[in-house]
Amino acid sequence: MKNIKTLGELKQSGYQSKSIKDELRGNLIENIKNKVNTFEGIHGYENTVIPELERAILSRHNINLLGLRGQAKTRLARMMVNLLDEYIPIVEGSEINDDPLQPISRFATELIAEKGDDTPIAWLHRDERFAEKLATPDVTVADIIGDVDPIKAANLKLSYADDRVIHYGMIPRANRCIFVINELPDLQARIQVALFNILQEGDIQIRGFKLRLPLDIQFVFTANPEDYTNRGSIVTPLKDRIGSQILTHYPENVDTARTITAQEARLDARQSKTIHIPDLAKDLLEQISFEARESEYVDVKSGVSARMSITAFQNLLSTAERRSLLAGDKNTAIRLSDFVGIIPAITGKVELVYEGEQEGADYVANTLLENAIKTLFPRYFPKIEKLEKQDAETPYDDLISWFFNGEGFELLDTMNDEQYKSKLDEIKPLDALLADYQPDIEKEDVYFEKEFILWGLAQFKKLSKYRYSEGLKFQDPYGSYISGL
Repeated sequence: MKNIKTLGELKQSGYQSKSIKDELRGNLIENIKNKVNTFEGIHGYENTVIPELERAILSRHNINLLGLRGQAKTRLARMMVNLLDEYIPIVEGSEINDDPLQPISRFATELIAEKGDDTPIAWLHRDERFAEKLATPDVTVADIIGDVDPIKAANLKLSYADDRVIHYGMIPRANRCIFVINELPDLQARIQVALFNILQEGDIQIRGFKLRLPLDIQFVFTANPEDYTNRGSIVTPLKDRIGSQILTHYPENVDTARTITAQEARLDARQSKTIHIPDLAKDLLEQISFEARESEYVDVKSGVSARMSITAFQNLLSTAERRSLLAGDKNTAIRLSDFVGIIPAITGKVELVYEGEQEGADYVANTLLENAIKTLFPRYFPKIEKLEKQDAETPYDDLISWFFNGEGFELLDTMNDEQYKSKLDEIKPLDALLADYQPDIEKEDVYFEKEFILWGLAQFKKLSKYRYSEGLKFQDPYGSYISGL
C-alpha cells in the first residue's frame, strides 16, 4: 500500500476508510483471537486494569485512567499505539492528517477539487499517530484548539474573516491519532469546557468561525485522585463525556513489584556481571515500598511511585559497585549494610505528613528499611515474640549469649569481601541458625542472610545496632552495662 502515491491509485486499491476507534477495536479483536498480549511488559494488571481497558476500546470509548503516581498510566496510553494500523494514507501537505477519501480541511478539499485523482498521497506510520500534552495552568485554548494567526493573514494577504488564517492547535493536528492529556484536573476549567464539543460532537470552534471539523481522535486522559482536592478537578460535564474511567493500582505483591523493578532498572552490563543480588535483598527492597504505603509518616493520598523501587535498586547496586572498586574486589555480592545507599532514592520519592517532616526524611527512610526487615524476618527465621516466659528457651539464645560475652561486633563499610566474610564467620551461632532454618540457601546468599539475622534481632530489641561514619556496630543491649557494674 505504501507504494500508492495518488488518490486515484488509492481508490483503485479498494482501500476503505475507518475511524481510529474502529481501527483500535478491530486490531484488538484480532489480538484477542490470536492470544496476542497488546500490553506486553505491564505487570500486575492482567486481571484488573487491562480487561477494563480492553472493554473500553471495544466500546469505542474515550478513556480516563485514574490512579496515583507511578502506576503506568501514561505507559498504558502509549502502548495503545500498537493497536493502530501500521500506515494510513493522508493528503500530502495536510496540517490535520486529512483522510484522502473523507477530507475535512479547506486545504484538502480544495486540493482534491483541483487535482482530482492526481492528488498526492503520503503515508503516516502509527508511531507518528500519538500526541501528548501535560496539563499545566498556563495551557490556553489557542494551544490545544487553535487561534487566528496574524502573521499568516499578513503573508497571504487575507482578511481575519477567512478561515485560512487559522493556526490549528495540538488537538486538530492530532486528527486520526491517539491524544493523551496527562494530569487532566490541572487543566483550567475554561479549557476543559473547550473540550466538550470535541468529545461529544467531534468538532471544534475557533474564534467564532463558522467552521466544523469532525475530528477523529481517540482521547486518553490521566488523572491523580489527589488532584481532585489539592489542585483542581475535572468539571462534571467533561466527566460525563468520557466513556470509561479506569482505576489503576500499585503492585499487589512483592513478586510482581520485583518483576517491574527488574524490567525497568536497566542495569549497566558491568553491574550485572560483577554484583550478585540475593533474592532476599530483592524482596527487602520491594518491601520498603509496601511499608511506605502503610507508614504513618508518609502521605498515603500522594502515593509511593514504583519509580522509588527502581531508583533504589539502581542506587543499591551502585553502592556495592563503588565499595568493590575501592576495596579492589573484582566481584562482590550485595550486603545489607549497602542499603544505606538507597536512602537518597527514598527521601526524594515520598511525600511526608507533618509527623514525618518533624522526624526528618532520613529518619523516615531508615525507619522504612527497618520496618521492612521486621516484616520479612518471620518468613525466614523463627518469630521473635514481644513477651516471652521467663527462662524460656529460644533459637537465638546461643547467638545472644555470644554478644553478651563479647565486647561488640563491627562491620566496616571499607572491608573487602574476604574480610567481610571472615568477620561474619567469627559468629558461630549464625551457622547453626542457617543450618536449622535455611538449609537450602544458595552459597552466594549465606553472608547476606547472616547479616540479615543481626539486623532482625536488632529490630526486635534483642541486640542494639549503631551506625557511625565507618560502618555498623552490633552489641548486646545490656551486656556492656552489666559488665561495667
